[in-house]
Amino acid sequence: MDSKDDRSPSATRRNAIGLLGAGLATAPAWVGSAQAQTEMGAARHGGGRPRPPLADPRNLYPKPPFPVQQQPWPGLASRMTPVPDHGERSYVGSGRLAGRKALITGGDSGIGRAAAIAYAREGADVAIGYLPAEEEDAREVLRLIRAEGRRAVALPGDIRDEGFCMQFVQRAVSGLGGLDILVNNAARQRAQKSIADITTEQFDATLKTNLYAMFWITKAALPHLPAGAAIINTASVVAYQPPAELLDYSTTKAGIVAFTKSLAKQLAEKGIRVNAVAPGPFWTPLQPSGGQLPEDLPTFGADTPYGRPGQPAEIAPLFVTLASTESSYASGEVFSSTGGRSGP
Repeated sequence: MDSKDDRSPSATRRNAIGLLGAGLATAPAWVGSAQAQTEMGAARHGGGRPRPPLADPRNLYPKPPFPVQQQPWPGLASRMTPVPDHGERSYVGSGRLAGRKALITGGDSGIGRAAAIAYAREGADVAIGYLPAEEEDAREVLRLIRAEGRRAVALPGDIRDEGFCMQFVQRAVSGLGGLDILVNNAARQRAQKSIADITTEQFDATLKTNLYAMFWITKAALPHLPAGAAIINTASVVAYQPPAELLDYSTTKAGIVAFTKSLAKQLAEKGIRVNAVAPGPFWTPLQPSGGQLPEDLPTFGADTPYGRPGQPAEIAPLFVTLASTESSYASGEVFSSTGGRSGP
């Protein structure tokens, strides 16, 4: 359930690691291990980053219980315990998106941040959208993109406003010199025990962030997208298995699935692919900033077969694959990453 996204918990605290002045990140278990250093000796990126060795996914990252923690909306990754891993140290690129130009909403943290880092390391220039309150996290992402020698474009603002969405796309196209990857990832999630507790204001904010903005931004981007371009929307497993406390959020994620499938049919004649990713529980700022009930956060992700939530770094390769021309026959599909749960 991310965008920053999804539901179900994960665990014990790990050491945070600084990177390129870009903040802290939870390191996967293989980073720094003596055995891993031996196994990775023959498989390194030109920049010297190690490729991950064979590893048990159940034990790669922290498991529940997590410390009790809450943040005001929209939340910051740098203030989470443990700090999420977005691939700052672990993601290794191989030029799969060389020369591409990507726009990612919600690119400051969570899944959007992981996609931005991965895209830059695969050779793409990247523009990220985020709320002004998320500037601290966004600066770190922009530094990481530039560290790869790629163009980074910052687009702060509120996508609940149609006028801003129009400007948002134009600024991205201008800053990047074009556009051929669009990732509609930003989301709002606020857990409530009853429909009686969901105000009209909350319902409106959720729908405008998750659905209206996707519609406005995609519509504005279409004139700039050439044949071969890719649109990737972040849906969620809650579109198929909606929890009681995420009524409005689940409604929007189901809408994203339908939007993706319908738009893919429309754009096939233009040679533009449209797909969605449906995350399971992922450890992002969405969760401690109201996305989970406070009493549920310490066990977030514990009910998955892996016994933990996913880290954003673990879903970034899926966004790379769907953006790449290697996935040229995939459109109108929903791809899940759920830690062993049944997906779409």
